[in-house]
Amino acid sequence: MCSIIGFEKKEKSFEEVCKCFARSDSRGPDGTRFFDDEVLLGFKRLAIMGLSEAGMQPFELNGNVVCCNGEIYGFEVIRESLKGKGYTFKSGSDCEILLPLYEQYGVDMFSLLDAEFACIIYDKKINKLICARDPIGIRPLYYGISKETGGYVFGSEPKIIIDFVKEVLPFPPGHYFIDNKFIRYANLTDVKIKHFKMPEILKNIHDKLSAGVIKRLDSDAPIGFLLSGGLDSSLVCSIAQKHLKAPLETFSIGMKTDAIDLKYAKEVADYLHTNHHEIIITKDDVINSLEEVIKNLATYDITTIRASIGMYLICKNIHETTNIRVLLTGEISDELFGYKYTDFAPDAWEFQKEAKKRIDEIHMYDVLRADRCISSNSLEARVPFGDLDFVKYVMEIDPSLKMNTYHKGKYLLRKAFEGDYLPNDILYREKAAFSDAVGHSMVDYLKEYAENLYSDEVFKKECKKYKHATPFTKESLLYREIFEKYYPGQSQMIVDFWMPNKSWDGCNVNDPSARVLSNYGDSAK
Repeated sequence: MCSIIGFEKKEKSFEEVCKCFARSDSRGPDGTRFFDDEVLLGFKRLAIMGLSEAGMQPFELNGNVVCCNGEIYGFEVIRESLKGKGYTFKSGSDCEILLPLYEQYGVDMFSLLDAEFACIIYDKKINKLICARDPIGIRPLYYGISKETGGYVFGSEPKIIIDFVKEVLPFPPGHYFIDNKFIRYANLTDVKIKHFKMPEILKNIHDKLSAGVIKRLDSDAPIGFLLSGGLDSSLVCSIAQKHLKAPLETFSIGMKTDAIDLKYAKEVADYLHTNHHEIIITKDDVINSLEEVIKNLATYDITTIRASIGMYLICKNIHETTNIRVLLTGEISDELFGYKYTDFAPDAWEFQKEAKKRIDEIHMYDVLRADRCISSNSLEARVPFGDLDFVKYVMEIDPSLKMNTYHKGKYLLRKAFEGDYLPNDILYREKAAFSDAVGHSMVDYLKEYAENLYSDEVFKKECKKYKHATPFTKESLLYREIFEKYYPGQSQMIVDFWMPNKSWDGCNVNDPSARVLSNYGDSAK
């Protein structure tokens, strides 16, 4: 990953800045460096591209400075074009091209990037910070107003800036910040519907997702793959295995007693001939990791926390037992092609509205989960379904074709990869939520643990303390109280609980798990 921090006006205590910035050491274990002048910028490095010391940030050019947590795809081509304009480069880092791009294009550069990134640029000439975040928000960035100086403060995680600011807020994806204003430079979800012809759509889904996977295999550090045995992660692995000569390193996780995913993950691993690893967890592992997970996530959201426990523990094992630095994952497919609950969408327009909402907010939910679970274990996440070209294309497909009118969710994605990519029972396997598929007992243990902590009377009393995103179950109260321990009064960082669309018939439920829906069916098997 990497971690960045920036102060528009320097705080009095540099020691306090260093202390708070150190909370994100896991994001950048390979070195820390500051730029200290009119402004203060800091960078912690996880070396992925350009592993030599020359790739260490902040980069400086003609008085300008940049810190960036990101991956810029196709940067080699951009670098060659910049060389033609007289620029020289000292490292193999993709982020070294940013300052030359800024000199050439100014803030228009952000719309030119095929990247997942968060960056802070100091423009010496105007003596101002310019910040930006990728269009989906795959890389994290937060901001607030300093209690001491009144200047803006930016950082990769809430925990590194919370001591300095009045209120921590997520930096809006697809925006850049300049002159105290957030300006949108990219919007992937306000689109015109352009694609109606099935054969063409299937070919483009296949080709664009394949391209999204392949470009994310470019790394100077070892790569691994999270493999649940569900459709999305299995497709990522299959596409990658067709492109790479060596066997993939794949990893799956499950409860000791009732794991659903493990058998499917093994079937995929055997089919693709990967070097497969299984991590088995217990009730004690789940309960003992809960507080650490919430502290790292900086959320109170129920479904995010449930799904994060398995992901955090698998990443912890990978970090402790392997030399892998980069993990490819299957997030962002559900938001584009549908969840179990979107089977209840009343019409195509409502399906499209829901997809837009989910993509616009995903930086607070599944993308946040992937980032924190992986980065807190000194690894980098890459998300092929979040490829910008792929996301925009799928959002432009006629939503009536994306709805589940085929008696099988995500039909377009499945149909696009028929052939020798996956066993047919995996390609057409029913969707199961990750937290359920790790083992139904995992969520049951969490509910039981919370139930034993609060009497009904205490539960009702404690819930009244929270006006925003008020807890509505004992489990949600437990998560909120742990959240408030580390991020008091900062619930606005997350807009609300992730829940199915309660306005739709069949979705008015009080638990985010697909298990409570009437169409869950074979997902439990």
